[in-house]
Amino acid sequence: MSGDGRKTWSFRYRTKLGRQCRITLGVHTSAFGLSEAREAARRLLGEVSGGGDPGLSLRRRRIEAATEHLKTFGDLAAAYFADTEGGRYRCKRASTIRNETIVYRKHIQSSLARIPLESMDRRLIRGMLKRLLDAGVTSQAVRAQAVIRQILNYGVFEERLAFNPIRDLPPVVTFVPRRRVYSDEELRLIWNGVKTAESLRVPPALAEKRRDGERVKIGAPMRLAILLSVQLLQRRCEILGMARSELDLRHGLWTIPATRMKSKRDHVVPLSPWVIENIEAALALSDELGCDLIFPGPRDSNKPICGHALNWAFGAVLKAVGIEGATPHDLRRTGSTLMTSERVGVAPFIRSKVLGHSDSGGGAQVSMRHYDVNEYVRAKRDALEKWQSLLRDIVGETPAPSATVQFAGLLANLGGVGSAPTSMFGVGAAGAWLTQRQALVPTRTVAPIVQLVVGRASSSSTAKRALDENGPSPRPPVQVELFSRKDSVRA
Repeated sequence: MSGDGRKTWSFRYRTKLGRQCRITLGVHTSAFGLSEAREAARRLLGEVSGGGDPGLSLRRRRIEAATEHLKTFGDLAAAYFADTEGGRYRCKRASTIRNETIVYRKHIQSSLARIPLESMDRRLIRGMLKRLLDAGVTSQAVRAQAVIRQILNYGVFEERLAFNPIRDLPPVVTFVPRRRVYSDEELRLIWNGVKTAESLRVPPALAEKRRDGERVKIGAPMRLAILLSVQLLQRRCEILGMARSELDLRHGLWTIPATRMKSKRDHVVPLSPWVIENIEAALALSDELGCDLIFPGPRDSNKPICGHALNWAFGAVLKAVGIEGATPHDLRRTGSTLMTSERVGVAPFIRSKVLGHSDSGGGAQVSMRHYDVNEYVRAKRDALEKWQSLLRDIVGETPAPSATVQFAGLLANLGGVGSAPTSMFGVGAAGAWLTQRQALVPTRTVAPIVQLVVGRASSSSTAKRALDENGPSPRPPVQVELFSRKDSVRA
């Protein structure tokens, strides 16, 4: 009897493995009394005596009834996309689900949707993929195979299929990783072409198939997005999805949330003054819309510019400057390659952190994934500054005037302190460092230098962003260089 006074009949039994179980026979009513309950118990006792498990059989029948509507591959695909989008099966990004849906509708649905699940076998699927290859579809055939495999895996998960017939089927086309890296001249053409897109012209042979003809029409926000992709080496969707709430320009940091990262982990990207100039220009363009996004879409300001739009704009520049066989993602590969080359000299582990990759760095993968939550901001900032310095040299960009103060002969005046390498200071740190040494040198030598540091640095808007009311910011706005030459102090 339950707490609400309802009476039910139950049957207790022990399986052949010794597990004690109980199964409900029914609710006590005038139609289902003691004699009916005993008769039902005798039938179940016979099943138990034969080595069966009535409770397990009941649960199996319920599962089969719940998935009975999944009769064809099309039914299974619809349930897969619904459960994936709802987060009930393998949480994926919205863009991934959208791309899988497009591949299914374009290449799979017409061939397999009406096939009963019991008839899905390896030979049938291979024949369908072979027809795609015969039609000239190559990379999409590989994607179609991956989507079919995941849908069938979902069928196994739902216990609608006993196994996945193509679980170990090799790809229908051997995947060859791209190795395209831009040369210095190509980087220069791309950078200057994006900045002066209005002066570019697409060759007539290619312009016939273009909506805009020979002209290259790229708006200011898209130009800035492409330039930031070159400077920061982040993925196009991460650049286009940049939001005000993710930026900390005061400390020169951009935190990409895990929900927008391929690695499913937060990613901190250090920002240099050169990068901040482009971000501030993009902010000024989107200020009047009052949205959080830096690069809002043209139709809906709550959604970012589509990644395909960046591909189209970048492709137009490539056609105009005469570069073939290239994509926007090749920018990441180019920057990654140059970053670890002898021209920059960044360690591969830090390079991976800059790009937002998961890298154990020679240690245990479990340690990096679960026990190391460092962002390596200082090392990443140094790596990006070295890359951007090389990029400036390649594209011919002249650094803008900044709050850089060079002290020459200061070490000699400090009374035998000795030589030291170049150091980076914030404004407050530089002033404090020099003030502490007033006891070592005459006041007339140090006081004007301290005044020079604070005065010049405070006049810079970039430095002002970096200053904190309680002290210097983590992003050093002022560079203090110590030389051994005498009587040469300049800023």
